[in-house]
Amino acid sequence: MPDEELCWTPATVLVERIKQRELSPVELVDAALARVGALDGRVHAFLTLDAERAREAAQRAEDAAPTGLLHGLPVSIKDLEPTAGLRTTYGSKFFEHNVPDVDGAVTSRVKAAGGIVFGKTNTPNYGHKDMCDNLLGPPAQNPWRLDRTTGASSGGAAAAAAAGFGPLHHGSDGAGSIRIPACLCGVFGLKPSFGRVPYLPNNDIWALRSHNGPIARTVRDAALMLSAIAGPDPRDPYTIDQPPIDYVAACDGGVAGLRVAWSADFGYARVEPEVRRIAEAAARRFEELGAHVEEVNPGWPDPAHGARVAWYASMLARHGERYRQRPEWFEPSMAAQIEGAMAYTGMDVYGAQMARSAFYERASAFMSRYDLLLTPQMPRTAWRWDDPAPLVDGVRCPDIFDRLPFTFPFNLTGWPAANVPCGFDAEGLPVGLQIVGNWHQDALVLRAAAAFEELQPWADKRPSLSAAGA
Repeated sequence: MPDEELCWTPATVLVERIKQRELSPVELVDAALARVGALDGRVHAFLTLDAERAREAAQRAEDAAPTGLLHGLPVSIKDLEPTAGLRTTYGSKFFEHNVPDVDGAVTSRVKAAGGIVFGKTNTPNYGHKDMCDNLLGPPAQNPWRLDRTTGASSGGAAAAAAAGFGPLHHGSDGAGSIRIPACLCGVFGLKPSFGRVPYLPNNDIWALRSHNGPIARTVRDAALMLSAIAGPDPRDPYTIDQPPIDYVAACDGGVAGLRVAWSADFGYARVEPEVRRIAEAAARRFEELGAHVEEVNPGWPDPAHGARVAWYASMLARHGERYRQRPEWFEPSMAAQIEGAMAYTGMDVYGAQMARSAFYERASAFMSRYDLLLTPQMPRTAWRWDDPAPLVDGVRCPDIFDRLPFTFPFNLTGWPAANVPCGFDAEGLPVGLQIVGNWHQDALVLRAAAAFEELQPWADKRPSLSAAGA
């Protein structure tokens, strides 16, 4: 198999070839690094590469008996996750030269499973928004059109998956940060149930918002990675106290007989007509799979205000002192969030928490009637990477929560949710369908995503890395 083709081969195939000694981990890592070296000067998916240590780890993997689920596979880590001995910036000027002494929870599990960490992917300053630019270097750019954003905050990870920069990529999701870029870059991304994967270290652990999860080109590749990184950790008090299952096997079974709700806009969200049409056509295909699909309006009020208050207040609490010290090291978008939170009262912040409780009750009552909920993933396709206020259905949306009506609600509930690519708009940009499951129904979400992937495959579609419009 030519080296170039290795970069597009599913992880589930690669790991079996390595086990059978048909493929060398060194050959695989070299292929990934070569492709990154050739193309990432245009995509900017990575903030830091670790080529020398990755090759050393690949050689050790080649010499050892295959054991772990990810043995010999190159894996990228989002630059919000600490990596021992490897620069971790958090997308911030304050940590531009930071090299941690310890690994985060995901990194340590990837390594324990035999995965080879080969680089840190691009992210905005502390993951504060849905566009992947920071003050450290060029923004991540969408492989489908280099003048467009990747989305964020796991923008580098999704761009790497779309560009064929290795098979498996770590992301994290506090308001949509796995699903947003997965959608805009045309790859699969899973936000598992809250607590399915530990989130450590975490200086805001009680916020009950952020989820670690996989980004990959196929559903089963993401399931393989989830099997390696899921499971409880007593250092994270909110991890689910259950051992991980074989999530690849859980992808089998289909969705026949399931009750599926489809909502194009929740009754209040702005959505581009073309995106609505493509996503609805994809949702209707679940009827071909034997599911019962019902168009619904969930009836809950827009939870954006409370989510915005909690998010902005968190930014102020975590970064306010640094902002007072070096305001020039903050992008206008992050500065606006911090300054906006300065006007909040304790009543505002606690009221946002109570509003979240009320939303969960309404959402739970609605979902009690269904097995799955389908929505558009994003209300529009990728906009220009230098446009901080893109149009959505003719309306300028400078605030991130006005651009994310389908993502952050399921950070509020903690339910599993995934993006599946479901088509392209007239400009050739990916459109995504969101699959949402109820409490702890990760396996069901993966099973539904795998059934849709079998019916309407996407992984054979590859961006040409065209600079058109750039």
